[in-house]
Amino acid sequence: MTSQIFPSDVQQTLDLVGIFVFALSGGLLAVRKNMDIFGICVLAEVTALGGGVMRDLVIGATPVAAFSNLGYFSTPLVAGLVVFFLHPEVERINRAVQTLDALGLGLFCVTGTVKAHDFGLGAVSSMALGMVTAAGGGVMRDMLAGEIPSLLRWDREIYAVPALVGSALVVLLIGLDHLTAVTGTAAALTAFVLRMCALRYGWRAPRAWHRNGSRTSEE
Repeated sequence: MTSQIFPSDVQQTLDLVGIFVFALSGGLLAVRKNMDIFGICVLAEVTALGGGVMRDLVIGATPVAAFSNLGYFSTPLVAGLVVFFLHPEVERINRAVQTLDALGLGLFCVTGTVKAHDFGLGAVSSMALGMVTAAGGGVMRDMLAGEIPSLLRWDREIYAVPALVGSALVVLLIGLDHLTAVTGTAAALTAFVLRMCALRYGWRAPRAWHRNGSRTSEE
């Protein structure tokens, strides 16, 4: 039933690395919000696993992978403890964390799209759930922390768009029957490069046109 892009052990390793890095970003936000160790671990878990949980619930893949795989559930806890004890050091390597986060974005938009398609969803729905897998945890993190989700803010570099592009490439590859480890990796790298370019050059999505003296800058 499942379209296996990578060997299972490689897939597991990549998933755990992506989960760990996503969890670091959640833990760091919790520290900035002055949360205690429980809050740090909760935000780490939600950021790392929230997107995958939403996807699995939508497609009916239960019990969801986040709770049926001990490695998936425990990895964010480890990341949360790392942030709890070493958050100044983690903050200092924030650029590296952002790079790894972009790699996780690329990986999860691909695997999320494939899993949704395997469960019978069409191209558009699979693409949407690929984006949710990659970015949904970040939305839940920001909402729990009392912030407008980053991907909805005009003053933040694009995040969901690279995930959508990667997911769209996967859907196209599936339709052409050309989805392999090589082409799937290429789709993930495309999303990664777009995200890194957004960080480097400050790419943002356009806002609505301003007319008749409407306000021109709102945070």
